[in-house]
Amino acid sequence: MNYSFEYIDIILLAMIAGFIFLRLRGILGKRSGFDGKTATQFEKVLKDAAVSQKTKSNEVFDKEAQKEFLKGAKIAYETIITDFSDNDNKLTTSKPLLNKEIYNQFNEALKERNARGHYAEITFIGINSAIIKEHKKLDKILNVTVDFIAEVITCIKDKEKKNYIR
Repeated sequence: MNYSFEYIDIILLAMIAGFIFLRLRGILGKRSGFDGKTATQFEKVLKDAAVSQKTKSNEVFDKEAQKEFLKGAKIAYETIITDFSDNDNKLTTSKPLLNKEIYNQFNEALKERNARGHYAEITFIGINSAIIKEHKKLDKILNVTVDFIAEVITCIKDKEKKNYIR
């Protein structure tokens, strides 16, 4: 029996696999060195907005800074809504986005929902609009009020996972 064709097939397939690997490496590139911890999308947008605000000589909340701020505010809003919808009874990802008073109010609502044995199913569809209503500079802090219009589907279920209607 002659098995020489099988060896040629294996060598040919190995060459094809090597060629594909080299092409992928050329297209995707390779990682070199330590890249460090990547910033979240929200933190990056806020840092960019802060840098652009500091570099401008005037202290007016201009249109460019407003657009950058709204990008970050939309991401923060979605993060808070989806974090509140998790049924783990604590806010994890949205804690740095909320002040202490609001954070405590959210936690109380989660504890109350848990005590009743209810489960929330919240689906965040998207933000239709986000408009800055007002902004005031108090010392070094810029207080901004944003009105969000968003589509959110909420379903509260009881202990037996049946829809709960109040």
